[in-house]
Amino acid sequence: MKNLIILSIAGFLLGGCTTGTSITKEGTTNDPKWHKVETILNKDQGTFPNLQSLSEVRQGMTKDQLYSLIGRPHYDDGWRPREWNYLFHFTTPGQGENDITTCQFKVIFDHNMIASSFYWNPINPKNGVCPPNIQHKQIANKRYTLSVDALFTFDKYDIENLNTKGKEDLDSLVRELGKFKELNTIQIVGYTDRLGTQDYNEKLSYNRAQTIKQYLTLKGIPSQIINTIAKGSEDAVKECQGISEKKQLIDCLAPNRRVIVDVDGYIEGTPENNPAIK
Repeated sequence: MKNLIILSIAGFLLGGCTTGTSITKEGTTNDPKWHKVETILNKDQGTFPNLQSLSEVRQGMTKDQLYSLIGRPHYDDGWRPREWNYLFHFTTPGQGENDITTCQFKVIFDHNMIASSFYWNPINPKNGVCPPNIQHKQIANKRYTLSVDALFTFDKYDIENLNTKGKEDLDSLVRELGKFKELNTIQIVGYTDRLGTQDYNEKLSYNRAQTIKQYLTLKGIPSQIINTIAKGSEDAVKECQGISEKKQLIDCLAPNRRVIVDVDGYIEGTPENNPAIK
């Protein structure tokens, strides 16, 4: 009886909360089964994947390589599982709930723990295409760098202190974003110069990034795809050592006062032969 209990516990630890999918030695299945959506581990209920990273998922990858591309699985499949399960959201204007399509994604590994096959399961809408139309578009990643001095009055950050040139630059950015067929994620990173305390600079860079997010939202960009990061005086472009006169130092440090906008989305293009997204 004692041995039976030990074996039962060991089986539970090895199996975890598996889906019950029957997996061959080669890492395939004829009947993929899925976790209930609400059993997800991620408290944020899944993620918007980086589409460029998702497009690079291939057969033959190790778990470490997959982890680096699309992160850890969102569901618990126990110890050394032969399947990884994710919950992904995609921005799909005119489709899904609030223009978002939600899909489950399954990676199945062979007996050597090498990625072998991939499966999708539509969640919302239930009859949706997963992943939505990736095979009809080309992934595009672009970076835009904005000068803070051209955006804001010196040492200011709120939308009321956007100057004329700043509004023109942001309107130009909005036009650039309009060239994307679809937008997936926008990351806004704010920077300051080294003048002032670290806490002050981090708060200032955060507020400026938030103001730009607010401006883009007012222009129709969905707020849920925009993330903001405060870097303060990190990653300086110029050090300007040996300058004591304040105005000259402020002018010299101008390139450090910037906002970087990284955009991930789709443009029209030709599909890649990628088994993970077909």
